[in-house]
Amino acid sequence: MRDPQITRTITELRQALAERSGALIGLVPTMGALHAGHAALLARACSECKIVVASIFVNPLQFGPSEDYAGYPRDPQADIAYAGEAGADIIFLPTPETLTGRGLQTSVVVAEVGEPLCGLQRPGHFTGVATIIVKLFNIVRPDKAYFGEKDWQQLQVVRRLTADLDFAVEIVGVGVVREADGLALSSRNRYLSVSEYQTALRLPQALKAAANLIESGETDARVVALAFRHAIATGPDLKLEYFSICLPDTLEPVEAIQGKTLLAAAVRVGKTRLIDNVLVST
Repeated sequence: MRDPQITRTITELRQALAERSGALIGLVPTMGALHAGHAALLARACSECKIVVASIFVNPLQFGPSEDYAGYPRDPQADIAYAGEAGADIIFLPTPETLTGRGLQTSVVVAEVGEPLCGLQRPGHFTGVATIIVKLFNIVRPDKAYFGEKDWQQLQVVRRLTADLDFAVEIVGVGVVREADGLALSSRNRYLSVSEYQTALRLPQALKAAANLIESGETDARVVALAFRHAIATGPDLKLEYFSICLPDTLEPVEAIQGKTLLAAAVRVGKTRLIDNVLVST
């Protein structure tokens, strides 16, 4: 466990980093409500960097008007303790006014890779993500930044903006962390009732069934998609937003499955939106 330095303003954070000049810096951006998935990001960062910065910021720019910004779980003191236990050296805990309060007139739009999947379901979401990530990159100037592969599309958006805008930062993807029963860890899992949690398990189970079909030799995406939809058994308790069989980097859908392929899905269980994915190789 480390005793992290808490910073709340850009000036404080930059001063804290200036005092550690020359050290390899890793950045772990989060929205708080920390769990073992975030701990995996911090552990990877601690293993590769001298100084690890964890940001905790519920980004209003990435929520739509009818989404759960107001109700998103917030417990900054618990998050500070958790991040310190997981190895963060510096915690950046800005208010919305610090990062967005001046009324931003500039935004970062990542076309193509940000448009399908969650981009269709949540218009403007990835613009909000990308804008704040660019601000964090400019403030922290990290050598490496760590993102979970559960949010696969977000990871590709960040990789693309990093390449397009020539940021001198290495983007590191860290694998999906799951419960023992297979459900991908997510801060939104805490919204689920006991019965809804059991319903949510149909998402990883259906993805696994689809992946198993591919690994057994099936290459027709239509056949795999039908198998997924049969396995997930949608109904009033679980609604499917999308299921995509696509290229991992560009997220372009494929008809014939060959090489590395991403199976990605989003569902709603009650009022809770969950995403998950599996990467397969043939």
